[in-house]
This record gives sequence, C-alpha cells and structure tokens, in this order.
Amino acid sequence: MTEKSGGADEGQSLMFKVNERILCFHGPLLYEAKVVKAEMWDGSDPDAPEPGPHYFVHYKGWKQTWDEWVDESRAMKFNEENLAKQKALKQAALQSAGKRSIVVASKHTSRIGSETESSQPQYQQQQQQQQRSRKRARESSVEKTRDEREESLMKSPEIKISIPNALKAQLVDDWERITKDKLLVPLPRSPTVAEMLGQYLEYRRSSKDKRRSGRRNDDDIVDEIIEGLKLYFNKALGNILLYRFERYQYKQLCEKHSDKTPSEIYGCEHLLRLFVQLPALIAHTNMDEEAVQVLKEHMGDVLKYMHKFSKSLFVDEYENASPAYVAVAKGT
Repeated sequence: MTEKSGGADEGQSLMFKVNERILCFHGPLLYEAKVVKAEMWDGSDPDAPEPGPHYFVHYKGWKQTWDEWVDESRAMKFNEENLAKQKALKQAALQSAGKRSIVVASKHTSRIGSETESSQPQYQQQQQQQQRSRKRARESSVEKTRDEREESLMKSPEIKISIPNALKAQLVDDWERITKDKLLVPLPRSPTVAEMLGQYLEYRRSSKDKRRSGRRNDDDIVDEIIEGLKLYFNKALGNILLYRFERYQYKQLCEKHSDKTPSEIYGCEHLLRLFVQLPALIAHTNMDEEAVQVLKEHMGDVLKYMHKFSKSLFVDEYENASPAYVAVAKGT
C-alpha cells in the first residue's frame, strides 16, 4: 500500500485494503471488484488533483483494460447490506430494460406472424398450431432479449453517463419506497421536468462559468439537446420508466390531465430514471461519435445541476397509497 501524505487530513485513513473484495460503482450499477492498489493522495500530483483515499480496482470478470482508479465515494464494503443495494439497482435497471425488450420483441414477433398468415393461407386450418408456434417464438425472443440485456448491463457499457453517487442513492431509495414500501411520488410535481429543464437553461446562461475551452457551447445546440431530452422523457415514461405499482397512478393522471405531457406532470424522481436508460437508448441511434460526445457532456451537466440543487428538486416525503389504489394496482 502506497500513501502520498501532505494534503489529506491527518486523521483520514484508508477504508479498504489491497486484495480486499469490494463493491464499486461503475455507471449506475454496483459491481464486485478487488482492490489492487490503495493510496492516500495529497492533491499535489497534477494528474491526480483530488486529495483523499483512492483505490485502483479490478472488476471481477472484466478485462484489465477496465481497471481504474476510483475515489472512496465509489467503493462500498462487500457485505449483505450492500449486496442488497447492488441487487436493488440491478433489478430496477433490468425491470425498465425488460419492459422495453418485451415491447420490441412482441412487435417483432407479431409482424412475423402476420406475414406468415398472408403468404401461406393454406395454414389457416391449423390456426391453433400457428398460435402455439408464435407464442413459443415470442417467449423465446423475449427470453433471448432479456438475457442479452442482462449481459449488456452487467458488462462494461458502450456509452457511459456518469451519475453522481448521491443521485445513485436517490435511485435506490426511490425504488425501495415504491416497490417495497408501496408509496407514491405525489403528483403533479413541482418543479416538473419541463420546469426544471427550463431552470437549468436559465442557470446555464447566467452562469459565469463559460465552460472549458474547445467545448461546443452554442445555445442553439443546448436548447436542441434539452428539447430532445424532454421528448425522450415524454416517450419513455409510460413504456420503460414506471414501476408496476405506479402504472395505475399514471392511468389516473392521463385521464385527469389529458392536455398535458408527462414532462408537465412528473418531476426529477422519474427523470433521473431516464439517465439510467440513456446509454442503451443512445447506443441504438445513428448518432456519430462527435454528436454522442456532445450529448454525453451536456447530460453530465444536467446531472450535476440536479445534484447541486437536489434538495429543491426531489420530493422529501412520498405519499401513502389508499387501500383501494393498492388493490387496483396489484391487478395492473
């Protein structure tokens, strides 16, 4: 173990030891890793400006090219409590991704089935057999897609959007309150997603921080990106961002506020879930590398803004669902 003393607090110590098994954040999920090196940085090295404990980690099952230095805020003890958090994060991500996979697979399978019926009318007398075949094909397609999605999530992501650790904890708390405690985010929210994004644009324009040199900071580009994020949210909310317990609430809100879009009703609790899905959504677009990089940078800025003003953007108290709501929600 190497220690570089000087700038760090004298009372500060290393929480993890070399060769210790830990859990480490990479993107929005926790992965098992091993501490290869442990150092106390003093901030004097220009390549390592942040003082404090740092660890060089190897992710279990990953190539060494993914080994990296992480600060202590990204590392967690390998114990039952943190393993439960790891499982909760994975389940939340897979649940949302799985919903999207089922929709895609079902549409694909039904399209194949309709083509078969129109091009081979001689099988009309064997309708039951066709239905069984389509069902098997659909189940196989869905299962394969789920497996591929899980493998993709548990391995290194193609596109990385860094979510601050405090917001990752917000995601876990949000998941537990809704899926375990059967609570709901009070809606409509204030500020809404649309209002928050508008506030972000105003904050960005009034900020004295003009961004690092070489960065594309054209206001028109930023406006377009934020408008695109709002559109993504409006399209994704009902399909991949809601937990099952929330779907009846969504149905009620759609009926009550039919003149409004989701971004005019929901708040940052649900927008944050979109950032978990964005890497997969971006990976399936035709955006070139430069456009993806610009998008990633601005998404990172939005997340930093959400982190900085989290106390005013995220709700403190979730609301209890009525017994009648719980009864209906279980059947949705």
